[in-house]
Amino acid sequence: VGPRPALFNQDDLVALRTQYGVDKLVPGLTGWAQINGRDELPIPDKVKLDVDYMNNQSFWFDLKIILLTFLKVIRRDGVQH
Repeated sequence: VGPRPALFNQDDLVALRTQYGVDKLVPGLTGWAQINGRDELPIPDKVKLDVDYMNNQSFWFDLKIILLTFLKVIRRDGVQH
């Protein structure tokens, strides 16, 4: 669990994550931003959620994110193709 890695062309995302220290976190397969909107979120909102994760990181928060990810996958929430 952690922020999803930025794509090679997402310089604005990388810059904001660096500004707020999110770049120090280990990337994950799922994260707080992914279960709260994924690619539908504007970059600043995604970084805000990454900062929220960074400030509240714990075993229980990670477990909550994993469970919510599982539910999103089962329900196919946010799938557009």
